Amino acid sequence: MSDSADRTFESRKTICPFCGVGCGLKYNEDTGKATGWEAPVNTRGELCPKGAVAFEPGDHDDRLTEPLVRENGSLVTASWEEALDRVVDGFETVLEEHGPDALAFFSSSNCTNEENYLLSKLARALGTNNLDNCARLCHSSTVTAMAERFGAGAMTNTLDDLVEADVYLVTGANPAEQHPVIFNSYLGQAIKDGTSMIHIDPRENKTTNAADSHLPVTPGYDIPLLNAMAKTIIDEGLVDETFIEERVTGFDTFVESLSDVDVESNADLAGVDPDSLREAARLYAQADRAAAFTGMGMSQHHCGTDNVRALLNLALLTGNVGKRGTGVNPLRGQNNVQGANDVGARPADLPGYEPVTDPEARTRVADVWGFEPPSDPGLTEVEMTWAFGEAIHAAFILGENPAVTEPNLTNVTAEFEALEFLVVQDLFVTETAEFADVVLPASTWAEKAGTVTNTDRQVQRMRPNASLPGDTRRDLDILCDLGDRLTDVSFDYNGPGGVFDEMTRVNPLYAGMSFDVIGEGSLRWPFPVGADEGEGVLHTETFATGERTTPLVPVEHVPPADDLADGELVLTTGRVLQHFNSGAFSRRSATLMRMRGEDVLEMHPDDAEPREIEDGDRVVVRNRRGSVEVEAAVSPVITPGSVFLTFHYDDPRTNVLTGDTLDPEAKIPEYKHSAVRVEPAD
Repeated sequence: MSDSADRTFESRKTICPFCGVGCGLKYNEDTGKATGWEAPVNTRGELCPKGAVAFEPGDHDDRLTEPLVRENGSLVTASWEEALDRVVDGFETVLEEHGPDALAFFSSSNCTNEENYLLSKLARALGTNNLDNCARLCHSSTVTAMAERFGAGAMTNTLDDLVEADVYLVTGANPAEQHPVIFNSYLGQAIKDGTSMIHIDPRENKTTNAADSHLPVTPGYDIPLLNAMAKTIIDEGLVDETFIEERVTGFDTFVESLSDVDVESNADLAGVDPDSLREAARLYAQADRAAAFTGMGMSQHHCGTDNVRALLNLALLTGNVGKRGTGVNPLRGQNNVQGANDVGARPADLPGYEPVTDPEARTRVADVWGFEPPSDPGLTEVEMTWAFGEAIHAAFILGENPAVTEPNLTNVTAEFEALEFLVVQDLFVTETAEFADVVLPASTWAEKAGTVTNTDRQVQRMRPNASLPGDTRRDLDILCDLGDRLTDVSFDYNGPGGVFDEMTRVNPLYAGMSFDVIGEGSLRWPFPVGADEGEGVLHTETFATGERTTPLVPVEHVPPADDLADGELVLTTGRVLQHFNSGAFSRRSATLMRMRGEDVLEMHPDDAEPREIEDGDRVVVRNRRGSVEVEAAVSPVITPGSVFLTFHYDDPRTNVLTGDTLDPEAKIPEYKHSAVRVEPAD
């Protein structure tokens, strides 16, 4: 149990622990809450509701302050020595009996670059690439498609230059609620100054309210919509011919692939008005500068990679790449989901996205690490969970909660129960930690130093504002201790600055950065050795692939994995302003729980009436995978035929209902289209 009276606080400039915007905040000694400072992103010190109460969960009564080990089926307190000895014994037993690929490591998009880097190094030192982070569940299809075509899977532009756009195309994202500081301080200001916005989303929300055009796409039908926009742009002669000639290949083949596309039929399939679709295509194509933004509404499908490919086609057709106020800009959901990927917490990549299969890359890393990392790509997050109890016998989970966030949770529960040995390093006994054999009490964002990388590639420094409660330790120190105990490799560093220094020697994207130089500012990747600053707008003369050109790629519609039977609706999931990810952190804020204490099922009146459901009724949502009970919020904000739940709550545990069909390339699950039946609870 945590007690803030036992802790000391000091106001120091650090970075918010929630979304990927990267706002600066610090402890306010007068109020005991967070206050903003003039950081690189929130330049006026503005904060969203979550940022303002970011210190609250760290002092919750549930906070772990000493290690736990499992005895006779229950978790009981233990000393650090006993807990770490059990970790070593458990992992060494599995290594001896089954080999290194029987181990799995789940890294954390909420932890620092240095912590993710160390866990990546630890997994490789033990001989496995079975290492992933929760970007696999939200952004992996975006990274896959953009890296393939552009050579880099991150925002092509910067928040500063994006205010120069004439048109915003926002598809599958709700930045007004999910990235409010970006929306209010950048996009919203541009909209007030005349920038137009197109919003493609099955729900009307705060982002829609600011849009000139709303295309309420049926979940799972983004490709027909985007292909119809591409068809309109080509048929009406709106392509950027100079850009096509100089920077694009495969134009004729792409045009031929759309020859059978009928705009009216595609619009009908996608659930949007064809005239509105054409107007949106014209608005985007005729702009001098148009910037696209994308989020999980596009990526979380078993065709998520193709969804993003279709969006990239629009940007290439219209020449909206490689200059200010343009590009394709994925909005990252967690404070360090970008950095966790940058520093190598991925099963097929070393730091800097260099493939583990590349012998030259492995040699360069080996020169720094003192050992060569394994060459065979590991399993992705969902694949690792599927293998629990069979190919995977032991797992280490750092600051993630897959027992709530992974799809088809009935199966996930059985998989966790089949696992031989589980270590969880976290702040609370989360739903995942309930399966653990050892639970190591972690440090909150407010108690640690290090760096995080925000959504537009800015690396910033975190600084501790609070002392550690009880017998907790900092995550970096725990990982170094485990590295020394489990391997023959040195994990002796002079704090996070020492780790960062080593990291720059193996990560080409960060190679010219310095921990001290970051200071209270930021450094943006790519930042090569000898550079004075990082690169803002990517792909200006050549793409990050090193090529002058990139191809247009024909994309065909892929039907959703769940077929809809008579009477079934499409469940789509997402976030709301007041909460975050699995809710393990945000649900322990009294303020945020007062703002939104429970989940509701958004449902259109046209779907509620024939089912005799009224606003506020309790309903059961069920399918072949399971069922949950929740209150109905009957409202026209959701398109007919679809319903909406978040994944922030333990009850309802929404991912009982979602399917685990994976994108064949990115291995991301289809969270955004699940067939369900909805009926009154009684």
